Amino acid sequence: MGPVPPPLSSPAGSASVATGRFGAVAAGHTLAIDAALDILRAGGTAMDAAVAAHAVLCVIMPDACGLGGDSLFLVRGDAGVQAINGTGAVGAGAEASWAADGGASVTVPGSVAAWSEAVSRHGRLGLARVLTPAIALAQHGFPAERPLCAAADAQRARLLRGGAADWSVLSARPGERIVQPSLAEVLTAVAERGTAAYYAGWVAEAICRAAARDGGSLIPADLASHRTVVTEPITIGWDGGTVHVQPPSSQGVLLAMALQWVERFEVSGSTQLDHLGVELTQAVFGFRDRCVQDGAALLEQRLEVNLAVASRRGGPRSYLHTTGVAVADAEGMVVSSLLSVFDDFGSGTFVPECGLVLNNRAAGFTGPPNDPGAGRRPVHTLAPVILEIGDTVTALATPGADGQVQTLLQVLLAVRYGRQDLATAISAPRWRSEEDSLLVGVGHPALRSLRELGHRVVPSVDADPRFGAVVSATSGPAGPSAAGDWRRQVATGGA
Repeated sequence: MGPVPPPLSSPAGSASVATGRFGAVAAGHTLAIDAALDILRAGGTAMDAAVAAHAVLCVIMPDACGLGGDSLFLVRGDAGVQAINGTGAVGAGAEASWAADGGASVTVPGSVAAWSEAVSRHGRLGLARVLTPAIALAQHGFPAERPLCAAADAQRARLLRGGAADWSVLSARPGERIVQPSLAEVLTAVAERGTAAYYAGWVAEAICRAAARDGGSLIPADLASHRTVVTEPITIGWDGGTVHVQPPSSQGVLLAMALQWVERFEVSGSTQLDHLGVELTQAVFGFRDRCVQDGAALLEQRLEVNLAVASRRGGPRSYLHTTGVAVADAEGMVVSSLLSVFDDFGSGTFVPECGLVLNNRAAGFTGPPNDPGAGRRPVHTLAPVILEIGDTVTALATPGADGQVQTLLQVLLAVRYGRQDLATAISAPRWRSEEDSLLVGVGHPALRSLRELGHRVVPSVDADPRFGAVVSATSGPAGPSAAGDWRRQVATGGA
């Protein structure tokens, strides 16, 4: 259900870079940047700005995210790094089977509760002010862009099945204004009454009716019992500093496993970093199903890595979507975050009273111990990162489902061993291991050597969306800055 890759063409571009006095932002769309900068100028924190950007993205990019989906945050403040997990479980009445699509694939949406928790703990302006830009865009509209229209056309049959025949997003053509009054009403209710406006009452009832119409079993009690998980991250040493990753239910520990292997074993100048990255990716994804059960305990697992030849164990799955936001403010707070409905337009299940689609996160269930069951959360692909080295703190995140771990691994290896600055590392051509193939950007200098080492190389356009779209924000001695990928619709800004 992911987008079709473009034909082989066009060389790699350059990352966008921004600095600011109040703060700097990288996000999946320019309108999200505008909202975050507005909040920073108004005296908001990096978290206020991040949540404002999240809400805007939910209005303008419903193919990637929405109020029917999930949000995960890592935030570094005065008290250290904290992880906020805004994901939900399948319903308490769900059977021990699941679907990849439709109402039976829906888990309780976690974004709205996560926004409230994040702003309450780390914000200054309050949720009502933070949601103002998103409410305005839903009420007054925004011009439809080609990526959204193309995604809607590609998923039209699913969305019609899910009840979206009258949705303005589905009928819009590029350049036409999309107005979403029902979504504006939900956002306004949340701004005025908090999470109770979403997880109880008419909104919760409408969500459950829509899921039931499309084959699901959510009931209002499932939404009423939802809670955001706030905890410590998983932390490892890296390059004289530390890397923090999202703990379960995120699969962020897989990145920590790969980085820890590099930290423990000597990597010489002759090491083929890209081959090493592929081998580590394939090794750690062998433990994916154990992430929720074992979490940080997976750091004790031995990884088999062949530096001489491709092991060809096969990579992770090939689905994707999601979008990201990274913010740093003038007071040193740094936020790394991701939000998603999983596949394009999630489950395809539309809630007409609310103007939103529901996620299909239950498609993340696989085999034991990541098997489905009533009230369970599946292993989650969203895996934001915070890197601390000396007095510099950097947020990193990327969309791309199972590509997230391997994209960030490439960036971190390039900065440490390739002697590249962050913007250059973000701009560089990438590879992605998926299933039995290794996608490699046609501009990648290691394309030939990776094939010679025995990898099943599939040359791919450097702009292929499967290579991710990194957002980053840094707080350092020079003040706040941000760098963003040239892939997809990523933008940066400073205030």
